[in-house]
Amino acid sequence: QVQLVESGGGLVQPGGSLRLSCAASGSIFLVNNMGWYRQAPGKQRELVATISSGGSTNYADSVKDRFTISRDNAKNTVYLQMNSLKPDDTAVYYCNMVIKPEWARAVSYNYWGQGTQVTVSS
Repeated sequence: QVQLVESGGGLVQPGGSLRLSCAASGSIFLVNNMGWYRQAPGKQRELVATISSGGSTNYADSVKDRFTISRDNAKNTVYLQMNSLKPDDTAVYYCNMVIKPEWARAVSYNYWGQGTQVTVSS
């Protein structure tokens, strides 16, 4: 089995910062792309940022220059540093990883974290 566990969410004032972490554990052979998505109340889940196995990054326009995604391949962990937070950033944040498990090395599976709440409010 493979499991993704997120941490780092919480309540922060506008202009503040938070750092999210997501660690994968279990029978992992290889982790390819990693990413963060978010879903605000009444809205569809949307992409926030992704990072490839080679380190290439992609950001939603709404978070460019404020958020930074990074990864630690040795720890199978992805991070999201969020600065200059705005009330519009309030959402449940989900991490996502494309993983080849030990029991099926030729097949990639899409895994999701349980979600962590980020609330930006004064």
